[in-house]
Amino acid sequence: MKPFTEKVITIIQNIPAGKVLTYGQIASLAGSPRGARQVVRILHSLSGKHGLPWHRVLNVKGEIGFKDSSQSNEQRLNLECEGITFIAPNTIDLEKHKYNPFEHF
Repeated sequence: MKPFTEKVITIIQNIPAGKVLTYGQIASLAGSPRGARQVVRILHSLSGKHGLPWHRVLNVKGEIGFKDSSQSNEQRLNLECEGITFIAPNTIDLEKHKYNPFEHF
């Protein structure tokens, strides 16, 4: 497994319940600021294998990225169960719920 992929997996595994990160933020934290699409591919292909909390990853606008209503509804329900509130049908207040991995230091 490539180092970037390993870092992405670790970052996603460490997003706590009730918090989210964007694809781009994860890419930046993993060392590739322009690697958001690569994060999407990693999530798509490795979420099940690594038990990743995929529902805690949103797009840069704080929106659920799925066009499929079944997956979109599942992500929304998972986020709401963790206390995340929505300001529009598929949009959260990103600043309110964004995870900052550095805030405890």
